[in-house]
Amino acid sequence: MRAGSYRFHCTDGHHAVLDLAGRYLRARSDLRAEAMRVARAIMGRCAGRLDWSAWLVDVHDAAGRRVLILMFEEAGPALRAA
Repeated sequence: MRAGSYRFHCTDGHHAVLDLAGRYLRARSDLRAEAMRVARAIMGRCAGRLDWSAWLVDVHDAAGRRVLILMFEEAGPALRAA
């Protein structure tokens, strides 16, 4: 499991939150946990009750290859609506 830089972009197909800086992870096995943290952070910052069912975290490696897709709903049932 190699270390590397990854970008965690979030979208619902109409709106997007782009990760322009990226994040360094020590192991590729940490990708899912980091994607869950990213989803929770976005949901936590938004006021009001939003439908997160279409939102996902689209993770890409330093070469631009997609390495993971995580639905926001997978980040935890208590966080489906902020």
